Amino acid sequence: MPTQREDIQFAAGNTLRLLRWNRSVNRVEIVHGSGQVTPLHGQGDHWHYHRAAELTLVQRGAGTRFVADHIELFDSGDLVLIGANVPHYWHQRGVSAGLSIQWDFPLEHGIWGFGEAAPLRTLTESARRGLHIQGKTSDVTRRRIEELPGLNGLARLALFFQILDGLAEAPPRDIRPLSTRSFSLSGSEEHQEAVRQAVSYILAHFRGTVSLDDLLRLTSMSRATFSRQFKHHAGKSFSTFLNQVRLQAVCRALRDTTELVGNIALDNGFNQLSFFNRLFRREFGMSPSDFRNQQHSTFSKESSDH
Repeated sequence: MPTQREDIQFAAGNTLRLLRWNRSVNRVEIVHGSGQVTPLHGQGDHWHYHRAAELTLVQRGAGTRFVADHIELFDSGDLVLIGANVPHYWHQRGVSAGLSIQWDFPLEHGIWGFGEAAPLRTLTESARRGLHIQGKTSDVTRRRIEELPGLNGLARLALFFQILDGLAEAPPRDIRPLSTRSFSLSGSEEHQEAVRQAVSYILAHFRGTVSLDDLLRLTSMSRATFSRQFKHHAGKSFSTFLNQVRLQAVCRALRDTTELVGNIALDNGFNQLSFFNRLFRREFGMSPSDFRNQQHSTFSKESSDH
């Protein structure tokens, strides 16, 4: 399996890299300014990170998004800015499509010599928590991103900087931090691949029994080392991560099906319904039934608005 850290290569003289996918986030292509495309095996379908910053627009599809220590459902139109070396992963349900811009402005980059870049520096720091772009800023940014594949040269570069300017100057209500703290993993960390394997195992098996012993055997770590390294990389303990993955799967089923709440909980790894109900209320501030009613009410309102 590929390593957790993705080494992004930019074409000589290029400031940015524009990616596009039409079916799966692991089957992408680089869209060059010349109109040509280069196939690329994407890393977005597993837990990974890279030095480049990334702005990702999901044009079609749904699933669960993992950014640092944050786990959340996503749908079409989702727009997220992820800072350098912030771990992330899109667990998609079915076919998806979208666009992603990647860029790398290290400390020695000439852009930081311009006084006008101060708002960009603030945005770059904020993006270490992952930023969900919302409201009018999301609408404007999505339209601009969708124009990029058809542009070349200075026109593409100019629109890219318009996108960054729009994000840097956006009102606070349109920028929602995702992670509870800033993340920035380095490429020299000894236990990256082992933790990535553990995360992948949890995501593949969360509906069944996932024990700490399973993960210790998988990663060949001691209990103390695994606990310390998992929290360092994923931002939370193994048990909290597992429960939150299960809760997001429950939320999706509550929203998209009419299945009984108890059956949904059992199908997603919660064997004790009393524990599930307490955990759900603590996480979302309401009962599973109230959550379902709220989601259906929101969906009905959005449908009538359109």
